[in-house]
Amino acid sequence: MSKAFKPRRSVLFVPGSSEKMLEKARTLACDVVVLDLEDSVAPQAKQAARTAVCAAVRNYGEREVVVRINPLASPDGQADLQAVRAVRPDAVLLPKVESAADIAAAKGSGPVWAMIETPLGVLNVAAIAASGVACLAMGTNDLLKAMHAQPLPDRRNLWTALSQTVIAGRAHGVSVIDGTYNEFRDDTGFAESCAQGRAFGFDGKTLIHPAQIETCNRVFAPSAEEIAQARRVLDAFAENPGRGAIAIDGQMVERLHADQARHLLALADAIESSA
Repeated sequence: MSKAFKPRRSVLFVPGSSEKMLEKARTLACDVVVLDLEDSVAPQAKQAARTAVCAAVRNYGEREVVVRINPLASPDGQADLQAVRAVRPDAVLLPKVESAADIAAAKGSGPVWAMIETPLGVLNVAAIAASGVACLAMGTNDLLKAMHAQPLPDRRNLWTALSQTVIAGRAHGVSVIDGTYNEFRDDTGFAESCAQGRAFGFDGKTLIHPAQIETCNRVFAPSAEEIAQARRVLDAFAENPGRGAIAIDGQMVERLHADQARHLLALADAIESSA
């Protein structure tokens, strides 16, 4: 199975300046490892982190390995991109993407992920999704800061941005990843945030702590009940090939539900294969 088809439920950010965390991430069960050269790395540590990250890219087995570089408008960003091109991670994650032109500037470095974390990025997210990116990742902390907004428990002041990003991603066949949950010791709140993200349509969530991985993987995976229901839907249409709608347990199920069932079962198979 190709890496592009693998699940992206748990996307863990690992500070590129922490040798301990770079090593520990090799044993963690996250779907994607993001080796970070931007926010988690102090200015004086940028060069050393770049060297460490480039040396570590091939250390994570079959999982997707993504490198988040510094903004391309900065000297560190250009140095990051040049160094990362040589080691070819599975993708390069660009921070604070605001237009399709930002994506064009990184072409030639392999697949590109884009962080949507500014008001202008949200306004232009459809064009960004159409520019050839492989994934859109919400940067909700930076977005709230740029909005001069305050974090709310239900994130209702971000609902528009979250929905616009999911819609843009789905319109152009691009994966979409929800933003981080900062209170990593709040297990209940984190599980609720994961459930909300899945309900919005996100494929997974960015994580800031290894303790969040297990819950994230569970919430963004199809449950046993969902898998059983998906199989029932497909079996019902297989037994009635000429029908456009079928009643199952008192509910009308249409062909679109069969498409959803096939997608859910494909995800379940991909998760099982990558375990």
